[in-house]
Amino acid sequence: MKLAVDPTSGVPPFEQVREAIRGQVDAGVLEPGFRLPPVRSLAAELDLATNTVARAYKELEALGVVETRGRAGTFVAGRGVERSLREAAASYAATVRTLGVSEADALEAARRALASG
Repeated sequence: MKLAVDPTSGVPPFEQVREAIRGQVDAGVLEPGFRLPPVRSLAAELDLATNTVARAYKELEALGVVETRGRAGTFVAGRGVERSLREAAASYAATVRTLGVSEADALEAARRALASG
């Protein structure tokens, strides 16, 4: 995991940490189950206050990006639902285009499939 905080940025450091981790999770760089560094270690590495990193982790947990397992640490959540949904939708859209189906028909087919599932 590579993180950098720009002290000259107008963006608060906790937001920079939060968004850097979130971006790496969304991009698949950090896989579900990946253990994030302990708060104190990452704070020391980035030359930040411990509370700054703790706040970033807490907000990531509230967003469902990571989960804290007590003394075991903080891990990338295994859900990845949003990314999987985007990938499935993109795949469906590509198939629909290949078939030459109208958007209205494609959406109706998706609605029927969801209703029957």
